[in-house]
Amino acid sequence: MSCEHGNLISLDEALAHYHQIQALPPSDLTLLQAHQHILADDVLSPVALPLFTQSAVDGYALRYADIAAGQTEFELIGEIRAGIEQHFELQTGQALRIFTGGRLPDSADTVARQEIISRDQNKIYLNQKIAAGTDIRYQGEELTHGTVLAQRGQYLNSSLIAALSMAGVQQVTVHRQPKIAVLITGDEVSTQLDNDAKVFDANSPMILTWLKEQGLQQVDLQHVVDDKQQLEAALAHALNHYDLVISTGGVSVGDYDLIRPVSMALGAKEIFWQVAQKPGKPLYFAAYQSHQHRAYLIGLPGNPAAVFICLSVHVATILRALQGAGQIQPAWQKAEVDLSQIKTDSREQLLRMKLSCSAQGQLHLAPLKKQQSHMLSNLNQANAIARIKPQHQTGLIDFINF
Repeated sequence: MSCEHGNLISLDEALAHYHQIQALPPSDLTLLQAHQHILADDVLSPVALPLFTQSAVDGYALRYADIAAGQTEFELIGEIRAGIEQHFELQTGQALRIFTGGRLPDSADTVARQEIISRDQNKIYLNQKIAAGTDIRYQGEELTHGTVLAQRGQYLNSSLIAALSMAGVQQVTVHRQPKIAVLITGDEVSTQLDNDAKVFDANSPMILTWLKEQGLQQVDLQHVVDDKQQLEAALAHALNHYDLVISTGGVSVGDYDLIRPVSMALGAKEIFWQVAQKPGKPLYFAAYQSHQHRAYLIGLPGNPAAVFICLSVHVATILRALQGAGQIQPAWQKAEVDLSQIKTDSREQLLRMKLSCSAQGQLHLAPLKKQQSHMLSNLNQANAIARIKPQHQTGLIDFINF
């Protein structure tokens, strides 16, 4: 789809276009290597859990038949520690000292926790009657062999890796993480103010650290001045060697806004340009195919607040699509907000707000000042991006937190 200047598409339409992104190919990685990747296949448990029937507490292994017969005194014949393989056969009137996680012998079927036992050398006394099977973890009670532990499209965070490790999973199939080129354009952007017409570069550190927070490591950044020949060389290299190209600046309608025409001249196919959102209207998205290589280009505006919003809403969606996530769209939630002081706009507004939770458990969003696209100072308070419709009303609105 092509959008001429003035023919804006809606935010929902822009987000829907990202479904056409083809996920990167899968590869097999060890669990630790796969951290912060997205699964390309379901993961089935190779074992039952628990692996064997075991004690849930520090205590004493007994035969319930003895307890049911009214016996309270037992002869202590040995000890079972966790991780130590031992073989015992309990007879009538006998008990075994057992520790949490210790493997329960077949001849025992009940565990008395140590708090209800009195001990005198090799004799123990049961001070409280207990039911059969008390304080036992049974083999397979959590899951059986072949149970689906994790599903295709799930993100491998530390907790999921722990769950897979518990079942003895050593390797998983995940989608490859994208190689990303970041192009910061504009003569005015600089790390050093060597003249009075330049501004400090906030986009480079923002994008690099934001990508790092997403678990992405294969990132290269380049500053490109507003020169067509230099931009053409940088874009050509990026489109042919990276999976995703993120650019800032150069996507509006000025004489030096060159990202769109230069990329299209190189063979990029425009998918959309200009979205009815504020900030971030001149957003540009294109696909590139050359021989066996496919890449996507997302051209962000140059103003840093617009960059931040577009990273959180658009680039995050693109990254989920590239990595085969089960759900790629932003996880919009609902919260109460008072919009009486927010001016209406013909575009959807994506505003930085402060999210809090009341004593009654109700989510509430508080609008912040200094929302202009060149301002970032309210990020010291903001923790959510709220989506304000053109004809907004106070009440429940959509937001994502960060």
